[in-house]
Amino acid sequence: MPLVALHPGFPTARVLAHPVVADVLTRLREQHTPTAEFRRHMAVLAKALGLASTLDLEAATRPIRTPLEEMEAPALPQPAPAIVAVLRAGLALSDHLVDLMPDAVLGQVGLRRDPETLEAVSYLTALPNLAGRPVLVCDPMLATGGSLVRTLQEVVDHGAAAAAIRVLTVIAAPEGLARVAEAFPQVVVYTCAVDSRLDENAYIRPGLGDAGDRYFGTPH
Repeated sequence: MPLVALHPGFPTARVLAHPVVADVLTRLREQHTPTAEFRRHMAVLAKALGLASTLDLEAATRPIRTPLEEMEAPALPQPAPAIVAVLRAGLALSDHLVDLMPDAVLGQVGLRRDPETLEAVSYLTALPNLAGRPVLVCDPMLATGGSLVRTLQEVVDHGAAAAAIRVLTVIAAPEGLARVAEAFPQVVVYTCAVDSRLDENAYIRPGLGDAGDRYFGTPH
């Protein structure tokens, strides 16, 4: 079994096919998982998604000296990757990706969902120049896709090539995957699971509830 599997219904989706990832996700989903444990599980999945989504980065080297001799050692390509969090829930992933890529540049896009239209409304864009960089966009729940499509447009407007963007999400809904694929067919979405549907309130079912509320310890 490959560690990353193509989703049969969505050619641009990649699902982490690993038993440890599946088990951690189950623990994350459980209603009564305490906040501290929820954060630890999210950190594990963030790093798993980070590793899976960067497997195809161009190889590079840099000179170093070990205690014994000099060598050309493997390294991430330059310019360094960019990590973009969709606020606030995206911080649950992006904060842990920095452990893997400490030289990454960071950006944030702040969006909230209009309760009547369910569409994304922007309140913050803080992005560096993204030209020439691989970009990891972090949002743990891909529901309708409205917020993510809005974020992806901001990322492209700041210089990123669509083919250089990877989306990292813990759970995706089919509706969101379809919307992202239609708007940005070159963008690949990495996820731990594709759930069955959205309900009438645009919540992913079976899902895990509000990822941001559960991660930050606010009422949910």
